[in-house]
Amino acid sequence: MNVWEEIKRIFSHANALSKLIYINIAVFLAVNIVYVFIFLLNVKDPAWAPVNWLAVPADPGTLVRKPWTLFTYMFLHEQFLHILFNMLWLFWFGRIFLEYLDPKRLLNVYLLGGLAGAFLYIFSFNVFPVFDAGREASVALGASAAVYAIVIAMAAYVPNYTVYVFLIGPVKIKYIAMVVVLFDILSIPSINAGGHIAHLGGGLFGLLFALKYRQGKDLTRWFGKMMDSIGTFFKPRPRVRVTYKKSESDMEFRKRKADEQKEIDRILDKIAKGGYESLTREEKEILFRMSNKP
Repeated sequence: MNVWEEIKRIFSHANALSKLIYINIAVFLAVNIVYVFIFLLNVKDPAWAPVNWLAVPADPGTLVRKPWTLFTYMFLHEQFLHILFNMLWLFWFGRIFLEYLDPKRLLNVYLLGGLAGAFLYIFSFNVFPVFDAGREASVALGASAAVYAIVIAMAAYVPNYTVYVFLIGPVKIKYIAMVVVLFDILSIPSINAGGHIAHLGGGLFGLLFALKYRQGKDLTRWFGKMMDSIGTFFKPRPRVRVTYKKSESDMEFRKRKADEQKEIDRILDKIAKGGYESLTREEKEILFRMSNKP
């Protein structure tokens, strides 16, 4: 097995969290290899720089010519420390996310959080006068907004979840979220104003997702269906196979309904005794699915 086949095998068996980290690292390596060649060939034209093709611009006119940057920017890093800290946050809070929710929603929150960050960044740079002078040259890059969506989503969904912070000790993640949000708000009047605004946009989506999900509404559902449709379009269609399914009898229908109600009653009893956070991920999925049935 050659190296490329081994890489594809590892990637195909990885979960959504690992795949996001792998993609970010792969883009980081590819971009920096391009910069090595730009340096060696003494290329002076800035149009060749990857940041000009992958980072999202604040100027709407430029964005219209490069719409793909709304997605590519959230996987783009040029500096090692930038990607290091983003991937560490993604790894830590992504694991917490997967303790309670499924990998598909992790991917959806990452992508939609990144989009929310980009939109708030673009909106702010075209509304507030302080950004007028630098709008045309401004671009945003990095996974921070997407990662913040996951961080804030978990801080709102399981606020009392406790992690151990070096030199500090046990800390509830809701306090970590409060600190990072306050830091970004206070850092807006800085050289990286666009980045901090994008962080807040991603965090705002994460907050809305968690609050709505606790009410039984999934804000990422439409996006997940759209992504599934896109994925299905590019997959080879299997040969049509005709099967016949026996219709359910009245007795079987009543038994199935009784079993479902029994399971719902068991879950509700568990909530009454230990609260919603005492449920397993599978029990939360059952409750969410049943609450959305007509």
